[in-house]
Amino acid sequence: MVRVLLTISWLIGGAALLVALVAQIKARRIARRLERLTESYWELRYEHGQLRTRVNQLSPENTGTTPEPAARRPADAFIPLSSLKR
Repeated sequence: MVRVLLTISWLIGGAALLVALVAQIKARRIARRLERLTESYWELRYEHGQLRTRVNQLSPENTGTTPEPAARRPADAFIPLSSLKR
């Protein structure tokens, strides 16, 4: 009887270890995917800002504002978060 209980406990422990390893592997994959998606998000946001600036420079009458002279226009200060992590 003791041997059966010991075997069952070893089987449960082994199954728990296996489940934990699978969960850790999945968590690492999801973390890498989240990092790639976050980087893509910031790159797309930066490109969207660049394109919006170019469109505003090409057609200021559509936006109702006049573009500032190039000398007075502030420089872009966007820094992607992915470059800060490195």
